[in-house]
Amino acid sequence: MGNSLPGPTGDESMNTVEQQLENAVLHVVDCGLADYRQVLARQQELSEARRANRVGDTVLIVEHPPVITLGARQSANKLLIGPEELPRRGVDLVEIRRGGGTTAHNPGQLVFYPILHLQQRRLGVSEYVRTLEAIGVDLLEALGLVGQRRKGYPGLWVNDRKIASIGVRVSRSVTRHGMALNIANDLSLFDLMVPCGLDGVQMTSVARELGQAPDMDVVKTQLIALLRRYFEGSPR
Repeated sequence: MGNSLPGPTGDESMNTVEQQLENAVLHVVDCGLADYRQVLARQQELSEARRANRVGDTVLIVEHPPVITLGARQSANKLLIGPEELPRRGVDLVEIRRGGGTTAHNPGQLVFYPILHLQQRRLGVSEYVRTLEAIGVDLLEALGLVGQRRKGYPGLWVNDRKIASIGVRVSRSVTRHGMALNIANDLSLFDLMVPCGLDGVQMTSVARELGQAPDMDVVKTQLIALLRRYFEGSPR
């Protein structure tokens, strides 16, 4: 992967005050373009280290090569071609244990994976998901678009078109997975599946809505600022 990712480090004898100081800092890591399975394994490593207070809250930012993922809700996993056809099209297929159904990632889509300790932050899962949506709304607003929520459907929409997807897993109070925002990716990948199991949904991107692709480095800088605004600081 592009940059090195934080791993389980730190003195096992770290006292409570030092732990609180460490955990008050949000570590944001830009992974560049990185294989989905590799980042999935790193999320697992970081989540275990976070539960043990060996690392603080961390967010991985990444773009992935083409991949379709299947969520924990089997009824929402809907492919429109045979899975054996995907490798021939250069698309990986990965089954994972997160909420939601089928989703897709490819270059030009910006994904962020928070590894946060919700109990220490006194955040419930629903409130956490709403916070992810709020970050997405603010980012889209900075790019010139109005992102909308839909009750019962985590993610964001522009009018009747879906622009961002959310799928999270929380295990022993620590989060994994996160949010994917379509910035300037090839949307034809979504034609191979039913996004999030929602029949008839139309996917869109910032580039499609604006008629031009924003600079991804600028978008990442804006996202990092929002992540720090919402998540940095001492747990509440």
